Amino acid sequence: MAEAETPENGHHIVIVSGPAGSGRSTAIRALEDLGFEAIDNLPLSFLPRLFASPVPRPVVVGIDPRNREFALDRLSCAMSEIEQSVGQAPVLVYLDCDAQTLVQRYSETRRRHPLSPHESPLVGIEREIALLAPLREQADVLIDTRTMTPHELKAELSLQFGDDEARSGLAITLQSFSYKRGLPRGADMVIDVRFLKNPHWMPSLRPLDGRNARVSAFVEADPDYAGFYARLEDLLSFLLPAYRAEGKSYFCVGIGCTGGQHRSVSVVEALAKSLAAKGWQVSIRHRELERTTGDVAPVPGMGVA
Repeated sequence: MAEAETPENGHHIVIVSGPAGSGRSTAIRALEDLGFEAIDNLPLSFLPRLFASPVPRPVVVGIDPRNREFALDRLSCAMSEIEQSVGQAPVLVYLDCDAQTLVQRYSETRRRHPLSPHESPLVGIEREIALLAPLREQADVLIDTRTMTPHELKAELSLQFGDDEARSGLAITLQSFSYKRGLPRGADMVIDVRFLKNPHWMPSLRPLDGRNARVSAFVEADPDYAGFYARLEDLLSFLLPAYRAEGKSYFCVGIGCTGGQHRSVSVVEALAKSLAAKGWQVSIRHRELERTTGDVAPVPGMGVA
């Protein structure tokens, strides 16, 4: 059999596992952004067949106990078959997280745990951690996500599996938020734009958000906007190269206003376009818009965190 093309870093096949809520979906999406073909929760009987013929690019497969065929011995056999077929052992990435943190995450999302749909999340979490304990011991890469934000997890995976350009870059996230709901977790810098005139008090603009051209025009017409925005760009132009030179792989800037709908969103959108035009890797997130509509449109050419 012809050997499939292998990335320069040697990681050809990655299997991601860990308890529900530990960040498995985030990890799979992060690897997909790095050029991996992503497959989540594939039945274990199909896993060896996936690699029966040459694979043109690296693959990440998510495996967890929701799978009706899940069994540790079956997974071990499948990984052995893959190694024999491809000539390279899969890299097992295990996302570790303590029960208390997982309970907190489930309380925030109000989801039922897949292993305890009619009981408390804690019951399912403890069952899953015990079930996956042997897999954790076998992991090639063990990542403790208990204090990690999604952006930090993405940055860690980029360091582990990205190419030289990804490892040497600085991923920037710009996040709009409402001060009424508290500061965003994991923000490296927070900017308050509540001094700008608020479109909320304009009846025609209130139903819109900061991505709308009319709202942006209103915000930018504030006499204080131009001076503030120029100074903010200058500050980031100075800081970002310095952080990159220091080896920092991610940087999150929170832009906050009263409701997180108009001024902060408008500033994030403008700043994201400006930084992307200068060659920075930028993602945007509008926290309050996600809460209300789940609809966050990315800036062209950029991802959404």
